[in-house]
Amino acid sequence: MNLDKIINADVTLVAIPFFFLAILIEIIVVKFFNANGSVDAKDNSVSIFMGLMSVVVNGLAAFITINVLFWCEQYQLFNIPLTIGAIVICFILDDLRYYTHHRIVHRVRWGWAMHVTHHSSNRISLAIALRQGWTKHFTGTMYLKIPLILIGFDPVLVIFCGALNAVYQFFIHTETIKKLPNWFEAIFNTPSHHRVHHGKNPQYLDKNYAGTLIIWDKLFNTFAEENKNEFPDYGLVKDLETFNPIRIAFHEYWNIFKDMVRGDISLKQKFFYLFAPPGWSHDGSRKMSTDIKREFSSK
Repeated sequence: MNLDKIINADVTLVAIPFFFLAILIEIIVVKFFNANGSVDAKDNSVSIFMGLMSVVVNGLAAFITINVLFWCEQYQLFNIPLTIGAIVICFILDDLRYYTHHRIVHRVRWGWAMHVTHHSSNRISLAIALRQGWTKHFTGTMYLKIPLILIGFDPVLVIFCGALNAVYQFFIHTETIKKLPNWFEAIFNTPSHHRVHHGKNPQYLDKNYAGTLIIWDKLFNTFAEENKNEFPDYGLVKDLETFNPIRIAFHEYWNIFKDMVRGDISLKQKFFYLFAPPGWSHDGSRKMSTDIKREFSSK
């Protein structure tokens, strides 16, 4: 097995034909075989367009992250050789990195402005998995990969593990699969776990940030089981109600700008409008997810 050739492969691009095949299969089984799920041609089309554009736009901006990762290579503490074991360990550590990134972009408005794109549909399907933000290299969270470089992993391997994680996550965006075997549900992120993450139900907010391994959510107390009596209500706390891809991709940046240019707030409050959790406001007129969950718990 030539490991060098494997990790140098552009996993995401290789996976694209399989993504489209899986989307087609899901549509067929939902529409003609009464499988769980929904079909919405317009919503799916917007999601697919945004996914293809994310490959292009994020690809053009990738140098922002990649140059830093390769620059950091000169400061490595060790040089970990490329082996199967190294790939497994790097993947697990990078999955923890993804959990951290995902939790940050839900709790910091600047990161949320990028990630909100992915949550903007009120459905979940394999096509919705492709609805990705176009500004991931500007959030700053991609630099969470740096510690993996410094302890000795090859930057190419780190990038490969991140791409492999993204490919896995595509397949958990579905209603067609209800539950997987208990042992799998206990260790890995699954469609059931990820449906919870996309739910705006108060008890599902800020839950199940996992990429591939659900163990991080269980370890850090952010796990919630899908309740068969309370199916996830997908979308945003305040739905966007548009199919315009430009608005979907950039609406939260515009909202941040409008909040920050207000003349009646302090510099500290401007800072909070950029980096506080989504829903924070200087006068308490809006609700953060913590407010919504507290009100729900008190009922």
